[in-house]
Amino acid sequence: MSVMTVRDLMSKRPVTLSEHDPLETADELMKSGHFRHLPVVEGERLLGLLTHRDLTRVGAHANSPAPMNRWTEAGWVMTREVRTIEPSRPLLEAAELMLDEKFGCLPVVEDGRLVGILTEADFVAYVLRLLQDPGA
Repeated sequence: MSVMTVRDLMSKRPVTLSEHDPLETADELMKSGHFRHLPVVEGERLLGLLTHRDLTRVGAHANSPAPMNRWTEAGWVMTREVRTIEPSRPLLEAAELMLDEKFGCLPVVEDGRLVGILTEADFVAYVLRLLQDPGA
């Protein structure tokens, strides 16, 4: 059996934001796509990560009592120092990193380009498949 890599499980076309997108756009994307993490990019280069927790922190949700905050741009709120992983790395390494650091996701970067995202949901879906078909 070959070693599974990040590439085998990652979502290959993550929904992204630009640093100038309003937080209202991020909130709408997260709700419609059921996402909790959105990479912020310039072209294909990862600039940061905007999370559901970031939006909650700044009160950017539509039901927030501070509606003026929803017009803040993603670049002002995103986390800039983001741990990433390469698609060729072993999946076990990614799982250990996410568990140890309590990360909800890892942006997947190759040659400086964002090529995917690996999330807790990707792991849960994988485990579900294994439980449904243990021989898979």
